[in-house]
Parts: sequence; structure tokens; C-alpha cells
Amino acid sequence: QVQLVESGGGLVQAGGSLGLSCAASGRALSSYVLGWFRQSPGNEREFVAAVSWSDRTTYYADSVKGRFTISRDNAKNTVYLQMNSLKPEDTAVYYCVARYGAIATMTFEYPFWGQGTQVTVSS
Repeated sequence: QVQLVESGGGLVQAGGSLGLSCAASGRALSSYVLGWFRQSPGNEREFVAAVSWSDRTTYYADSVKGRFTISRDNAKNTVYLQMNSLKPEDTAVYYCVARYGAIATMTFEYPFWGQGTQVTVSS
């Protein structure tokens, strides 16, 4: 099992920045992809970004590309999401996720999920 604990959510004005962190524990995370999904009211969970373990390859949803940056510290088993130029439509609960193997973008491909952290962007 992999346990994921997010932190860093909150309220920010449009155009502002916010950083999220996710601490992973439970087993060796070598070869695990870490990433983020989000879910806003009335919508399904959607992929945001992910980063591989080995070469730190990253992949982003088109909606956040150029504004969000995902990174990881393997020594600390932590993944980060730096969110800049935030928009009201970025308001959602953000979930940290993990899976073994290659980067994926579908919810069912990630067996491990955190509890989520709320991000609210006011206009």
C-alpha cells in the first residue's frame, strides 16, 4: 500500500499562486509515478499532471500547461504542484495519486489516492 497526504490548499485570488505538497509513504516508491487529479462540483475527476520516478518526465493537462509545474523529491518521497496564474475554473479538490509504471491520465489507472485538499480561486 501507498499512503498519500496532501497539504497546501487554500483560498487565493485569480492570478495568484499556490503550492501543493504530497507526502508518500508505505513502500519503496522506486518506479512509481506520482501525480495530481482534481474534481470540481458537478464534474468528474480530471487529470492535472504527473511525474515519473526515474527521469522525472512530466506530463500536463492542456488546461494547466504553462501555468502549473509538477516536481518531486525522491529523497523525501514528496511530490509538489506549483500553481501560477490561477483562474476561478481551477477551483477544485486536488488529489495526489500514485501508480507503478508509466505515466497515465485516467482515474482508474491510479490505485492510490490521497484524501484531497481544497483549492479555491476567487474572481
